[in-house]
Amino acid sequence: MRYDLNLLPVFIALMEERSVTRAAVRLGITQPALSNALNRLRDTLQDPLFIRERYGIKPTQLAEEIAPVIAQTLARLDEVILGQQHFDPATSTRQFTIAPNSYVEIVLMPSVIARLGQLAPGIKVSLTPFGTDVAETGVSSGATDMALGRMVDPPDNLIVGHLMDDGLACVVRIDHPDIADSISREQYEQLRHVNVLPPGRLRVGLFQSLERQGLRRELAISVTHFLAVPEIIAVTDYCATLPRLICDQIARDPRLKVLASPVDLGTFPVDIAWHVRYRNDPAHQWFRQLLVETAAQVCAKV
Repeated sequence: MRYDLNLLPVFIALMEERSVTRAAVRLGITQPALSNALNRLRDTLQDPLFIRERYGIKPTQLAEEIAPVIAQTLARLDEVILGQQHFDPATSTRQFTIAPNSYVEIVLMPSVIARLGQLAPGIKVSLTPFGTDVAETGVSSGATDMALGRMVDPPDNLIVGHLMDDGLACVVRIDHPDIADSISREQYEQLRHVNVLPPGRLRVGLFQSLERQGLRRELAISVTHFLAVPEIIAVTDYCATLPRLICDQIARDPRLKVLASPVDLGTFPVDIAWHVRYRNDPAHQWFRQLLVETAAQVCAKV
């Protein structure tokens, strides 16, 4: 039997998106074109493959059975073909889609973009939200090149590598009436705190560190982004416990001061994840190495 390989990415997009509309957007084609491709798939495999439901589509049993095989086949084809391609960063015009969490977007991406400007000025970068979990970044389908952040229970088709580690410190306003050049455990527990709530399961890091040390916080307010913290701290007597690299940037603000935490809160990891299909892609390998080198440089400055 002869198969149209162009239909296989359509099948994978429908399996992962469970929506004709989202699959069409992801593939950059119209819904009628996608529906036509699906009909050809159904004729070839003699199966409906996807059944319409109220909130999308549901794969049939045959679709569930063949999905892993098709995904592995496409990944292997990508590895073979991309592995043969020559890559010159100085002349490349490739675009990378990266999903950094809010922390990485602040502390690492500016340095990455600066290095790209020097080494690979034609390369374009598009940032997409990390979301509440790595599964929402698009990296598990290969639509997103890399996800940067903390990886919790990543799917089997992702390769996860260690990118960097960071610690934690405290921030208060420069003229805080009760805090001079250090902060004691008692002072820490008496202060009111600004808390940054990363999305989803990523929020456990600081909470677990505090719990291990038996350190209590009275939360005054929770915000969703690190950029909100300096303005709140500058006009209150609150305290914030933040990643050290975030504090390094905040320390440039004359209204604020950074202090060591009253107890050792340890460090937290930052990971990089990518789809197996990009394992041997020369451009992807180069970009991953650039991220690792840049992260090491940024951490060395603290």
